[in-house]
Amino acid sequence: MRIDSIHEIASTIAKKEKFISLIGMLGLVVGLLVSCSQNSTQMKALSINPEAVEKQLTFGNQGHFLNHRQAFSPKDEWLAFDGRKEDSKLGENDLIGLLHINSGEILELYRVPGQQMYGPGAGAVSYNPQKEEVVFIRGLLSAGQSQPYHITRRSAIGLNLKDKKSPVVFHMDARDVTPPFTPGALRGGTHAYGYSQDGNWLSFTYNDEVIEKTAAVNPKIKDLRTVAFMVRGKGVQVSPEPGRLEEEFSGSDFAVLGATVVPFPKPGSDEIQKACEETWVGNAGYVNSDGEIIYRALTYLGDVISQEGQVVTEVFVTDIPEDWDRNLGEQNLAGTDVSLPEMPKSFTQRRITYTADRKFPGVQGPRHWLSSSKNGDRIFFYAKSDEGIVQVFAVSPAGGDPVQITRNDFSPDTGFSLSPDDKWIAFGHQNQVFLTDTESGNSYQVGSASQPDQPDQPDLCNINWSYSGKTLAYNKRVTTDSGSYFQVFILDPFLE
Repeated sequence: MRIDSIHEIASTIAKKEKFISLIGMLGLVVGLLVSCSQNSTQMKALSINPEAVEKQLTFGNQGHFLNHRQAFSPKDEWLAFDGRKEDSKLGENDLIGLLHINSGEILELYRVPGQQMYGPGAGAVSYNPQKEEVVFIRGLLSAGQSQPYHITRRSAIGLNLKDKKSPVVFHMDARDVTPPFTPGALRGGTHAYGYSQDGNWLSFTYNDEVIEKTAAVNPKIKDLRTVAFMVRGKGVQVSPEPGRLEEEFSGSDFAVLGATVVPFPKPGSDEIQKACEETWVGNAGYVNSDGEIIYRALTYLGDVISQEGQVVTEVFVTDIPEDWDRNLGEQNLAGTDVSLPEMPKSFTQRRITYTADRKFPGVQGPRHWLSSSKNGDRIFFYAKSDEGIVQVFAVSPAGGDPVQITRNDFSPDTGFSLSPDDKWIAFGHQNQVFLTDTESGNSYQVGSASQPDQPDQPDLCNINWSYSGKTLAYNKRVTTDSGSYFQVFILDPFLE
């Protein structure tokens, strides 16, 4: 791709995004004003219903596995799911579907062609918060015994759901693994997608196949996970090498890395060797300590090396300015055989937490993705208290000391989910759903008590809030005569 064509892409994107930015920032200001009035009255009136009972929505000898976030459709009518019976079986699943919450109707949206035990596989469906569209992971269609489903061999598949009975399938990310590589395309596998609130940007974690192969023969190179995102609406054209139509392809969106990772970080520095579990900061960016509006920002976990040589997971933020696309031609967005694509130079990568001196340093607890308040002033994560109990903490994207939110005498078993009004945190413990009031730190068990079908395996996972903030959807394992399957449950935890 020529440099002038990169500028053309960037210019087109920038014009669209500038308008979106103005609208988004207006929404941020209005949202702050509304949250001070409406939420303090209408939402504050919500209280825990001690008699709330969960309802099972799916049944049978088939898994109905929710994503850990953005499973609800924009109007809370549908839940997107994949057909896995176990979290680890994505490479063996071929089903993507929708569940209608009120009627229980199930729509089969997509079946992976040529599915076998080695792949391609599909799963982890996210629903666009603004329109009828979903995105999910699909392994490469060339998957087989010699090249099975793998973290560097998967991509983002979109479904246009304007007609849910005839979805339109398309590639979101472009893929090019043959030099010369293509700017805006990637060279590996994308994973765990998260839409920005306006639906126009899509974040994910990324593993590079080119670097993976180089690292196998060069000890100076390491295969590193990082985070990236796609800017929607401007396609990237890739001309596949002969015989590689299922390995290389064009995409509808322009992709760039959102963090810089290095193979051998300097001990005690802010360099990271891994970035993962990202989310967008705020519904429309955030206001920094100087009172400036940050157009967009991505927050994620980064593995640093302490002065003593220990790996410590900290919270990082990459600030993305409104003119993020400036000087794109001056950096290598495509990467080389021995280096990842470069993060745009206009981005600012910052470390937010410094916890190496704590009794229990770093982010700890069940695997979880970071969450952000809607105005972007707080980033939520798990860490251990001085008592050794995993709690939810929050920190400003500008930095500072983390603040402990939960005060539980037990550690959660699941990731957590922040309610749309920022007032409640939902998580699981011993197969039960708990809610924590983010102001008081008080926690409450909600829903009926039940014993795990298999005590040695996690039975509750993937807790999602509806956009109304009134309903929780999640998975629980249910055992049948033919085995155990994760099914969908919902719970309305509040009194009106």
